[in-house]
Amino acid sequence: MKKIEFIPTNYDSDVTDAEWEIISEYFPLWNSSEYHKRSLVNAVFYIDKTGCQWRYLPKEYPPHGTVWSFYRRARESGLWEKVMDALVKQARRKVGRKASPSYGIIDSQSVKTVSSSEERGFDGGKKCEGS
Repeated sequence: MKKIEFIPTNYDSDVTDAEWEIISEYFPLWNSSEYHKRSLVNAVFYIDKTGCQWRYLPKEYPPHGTVWSFYRRARESGLWEKVMDALVKQARRKVGRKASPSYGIIDSQSVKTVSSSEERGFDGGKKCEGS
């Protein structure tokens, strides 16, 4: 079992020590990668926060191919959803809310807009208005 050292970066998107304490349990103690899992998580959060392309990931993070592979495997296995759920619950508790919401609201105006938009419109191919 090799010990991988975490090299911190200094971006607003990086997980805090408290957040890492919560989600580190989702990652195994052993690490077959040459990169620390926290560095990989921070890199994914950087992509999400900034919207930059994978190939333009700053050099402080692991290579973009490694980060993409880590994220893809975590997403497909359901691990990423568990990690995000844990962070959302922690954030809700931090502001004095229950860990899980008790109900949700759908904006009814948006629903009305979607159904009525199907009735009228402009068909660019036929150059005529719809009924």
